[in-house]
Amino acid sequence: MSIKNKIKTFFTMDDEYEYVEEEVDIPETRSNQKQKNQNVVSLTSMQHSSSKVILCEPRTYNEAQEIADNIVNRRAVVINLQRVDHQQAKRIVDFLSGTVYAISGDIQKLGSQTFLCTPENVDVSGSISETFEEEDEYEKGW
Repeated sequence: MSIKNKIKTFFTMDDEYEYVEEEVDIPETRSNQKQKNQNVVSLTSMQHSSSKVILCEPRTYNEAQEIADNIVNRRAVVINLQRVDHQQAKRIVDFLSGTVYAISGDIQKLGSQTFLCTPENVDVSGSISETFEEEDEYEKGW
């Protein structure tokens, strides 16, 4: 064989071998199935958790932690502070303000003694204007 033929066979696609492609079927294991299912999010569970509103009427400061637990669990909470004395009500609002801030939520005053605490997954639109001509004794502290 001459050098010319050797170079020609080296650079051409003349193969002496025959390639056969075989398709191999690998059965899916449970770990592969789990990895595929981890990307699936149930929209119904997301809707139920964000649509719950809790109404609370605390009587002591000790109930503030239970209210905060609801907010941390992504539930909106309406708090009526009519049954709590003024000092404890201020402490409750301060505690819940810190809780709401920690989870990037929001706290809004609905009335003279009523507040709405919402986690970040709840959007509140609109506002309530105060139409009280007399300033309530309770509001002087806020």
